[in-house]
Parts: sequence; C-alpha cells; structure tokens
Amino acid sequence: MDAVLERCAWLDVHQETVVACVISGPLDRKPQQEIRNFGTTTGELLALSDWLTEKQCSHVAMESTGVYWKAVWNVLEEHFTLVLGNAKKIKNVPGRKTDVKDAAWIASLLRCGLIEPSFVPPVDIRDLRDLTRYRRKLQGQVTSEKNRIHKILQDANVKLTTYVSDLFGKSGLALLEAIGNAEVLDADSVKGLVHTQLKKKVPELLEALNGRVRAHHRWMIRRHLVHLRQVEEHIEALNGEIDQLLKPYEEEIDLMITIPGIQKDAAASILAEIGTTMEVFPSENHLASWAAVCPGNNESAGKKRSSKTNKGNKGLKAVLCQVAWAASKTRNSRIAAFYSRVVKRRGPKKAAMATAHLILKICYFMLRDKTTYQELGWDYLPKKEKGLDYWVSKIKSMGYSIQLQDIHPA
Repeated sequence: MDAVLERCAWLDVHQETVVACVISGPLDRKPQQEIRNFGTTTGELLALSDWLTEKQCSHVAMESTGVYWKAVWNVLEEHFTLVLGNAKKIKNVPGRKTDVKDAAWIASLLRCGLIEPSFVPPVDIRDLRDLTRYRRKLQGQVTSEKNRIHKILQDANVKLTTYVSDLFGKSGLALLEAIGNAEVLDADSVKGLVHTQLKKKVPELLEALNGRVRAHHRWMIRRHLVHLRQVEEHIEALNGEIDQLLKPYEEEIDLMITIPGIQKDAAASILAEIGTTMEVFPSENHLASWAAVCPGNNESAGKKRSSKTNKGNKGLKAVLCQVAWAASKTRNSRIAAFYSRVVKRRGPKKAAMATAHLILKICYFMLRDKTTYQELGWDYLPKKEKGLDYWVSKIKSMGYSIQLQDIHPA
C-alpha cells in the first residue's frame, strides 16, 4: 500500500478511554508508531489535542462508535482534518483484536488513504438534526397517547369513534374531558359540547356514550389527556426553535417545498439529515446509497439475486417514505405517475421506497443547482406502441394458437 500522509493519527474511542496511535515518517519508508491512552473528560481530551498538535498530525480519524465519538469530535474539530470511519469497513484481521492493535492497524489504513470518510454535517445542521429527530419522537408519543385513549374507550364500550371522525378535534376533546371528569351527559349538555354537524347527531352520541365507564377508565383518560397536552406543548416549543435554526436556509426550504408531498416539516427533516451543500456526495447515486433508499447488490456467478435495502439513515428513510406516500396521492404529478407504475408490479411498500429514492435524487439536484422543481405532468413519458411480438404473446397466453401470414406477398 502506498502512503499518502506523513503524519496522522487514529483514535480508538470508548466510553472512558481513548487509545491514540500516531504514525509519522517519510512516505517511502516504514513509519514510526507512538501509542498513548487518554481519558474522555474534557481536560483529558484537551491534553489529547495538545499531544496531537505537538506531533504535528494533519489528519485524525476515529470510529463512529455509538455517541462516544461526538465529544472527541467537538474538541478536535477546529484543529485537525477529521475523518469518521465506518467500523464495518475497517475491521482488522480476525484473531488480532485488542485496542492497541486496532489503533495501529487503522492508523496505517489512514496513512494510505484507505478510510472512506462518513458524512458529518456542520454544527448548525447537527443541532437542527437533533431537534427534528426529537420532534419525530414526540410526534410518535402523541400518536401513542391517542391510541391508548382509543383502547380505553373500547374497553369501556364507549363508541364515540363511530360518529366522531376526529376524536381529538374540538368536539371530541370536549366529550373526552367530560367523560374523564365524570360529568352527567344529557342531550342539552352534549349539544353544548359539540360543534358543526355533530349537533345533528346528539341522539346517536348519547347512545354511544352509554357505556360501562368505571372510575379507573376516567382516571386513565385524565392522565392521558394531561400527558397529550404536555407533549403537544413541547412540540410547539421545538417548532419555534427549529424555525430559528432554519432562518439561514429559507432559500433551500422554499425550493424543497415545491416538490409534491413535501411540506415545511418534512423539508426541515430532510435538510437536517443531508445538509445544504451537495459537494460531499459525488453524485445523486452516492446520496441514495448513503441514505440506503436504493437496492443493495447481491450477485454471484453472474446471477443477480433479490436484495434488500441496507440500514442507512433510518430517520431520513422514514421521512422520505412518508413524503412518497403523500406524493402518490397528488394529481397530475410526475411522482404520482411513477408510483402508480411501480405499484402495479412491485406492490405498495416497494413502490413507496422506489418513490422515496426518486424524491431524494430530485432533492439532490435542486440543492446542488439551486433550482425549483419542474413538474412534468402525469404523462411525461412518451407512449410506446406495442409491437407484433407483444400481441402474439398476449394471444398465446389466452390459450390460442396463432399463425402469421403476410397479406401482401412479394
């Protein structure tokens, strides 16, 4: 292996210790190694930074080990060219597993330029990523609380969902509050709690409310409603903080929301995962591979086998699939037409993943070129006329035999 770096270091990061291996020397000679152990407190990490500076290291690499690497990265980020390696791609030979040998082995890989760096966005994008991921978690909690209330109502034989389409709208919440507070619900009180078209369904609502509600059910409903409001308040506060971080990227957000199916929340989540500059991804295919929304490779002896997508960025995949489902419902949209073609052959789940792949590639070109989305319409592909072979095959598949004869003999 040809060396490309004269002075570099590898850090084997753990929760309590960091094993640092510095390799230095002329490129055409065997390098010298020096290994030292450091702690993971801020003082120890600053000592590590001073030692690497003293050794005149230009590049420092580390493994993406859980979240432990982040603290080291934050301390060294301003002073060195950092490389974050994928642990799966830089394993040592089996049977030689120690922290010291790992550090020396991967330091030699770094010296030869054989470690492919993982994508680490700048600090402001990392902060935005934390907030958008936390918002998705809280939105999941909101859904969980609503589902628990649905289960309690069914356990108490309260059939409100039969007549109230949105149980957590203004009217539905008022009825839930009344049930939780053990209020007496007659025709007049129910009519005062509901709004719009539900006022015409008061007799049906009274019948639906006539269940076997115990004190236990009321207590549980009250607790779930309190927690639901608290989580919704947290989401509102998060939205305000996210809006502040998005101010420098209003242009990118405005571009992305022109894509069918993408609204501001989804655009913020996608931006937080892939960043704003596409220079780190050589092509749209590299971005799709990094996000793992494209099929994996599984080929042997010249035969291609069915292969699942890789794990990739789970948060990004989830948002893209949601966007794909939304885009598939739009009218006169190229993306909806693409989904419609794929779903006939591959089913809804694979069609959603393929559509997510398409949307991510569109985002790549829009962010790279700073251009808006160009809608091509439902019939953007030219229609191909079916040839003779197609019709012959079609007739044979129906159980008929066919013989072709030229009606214009020479």
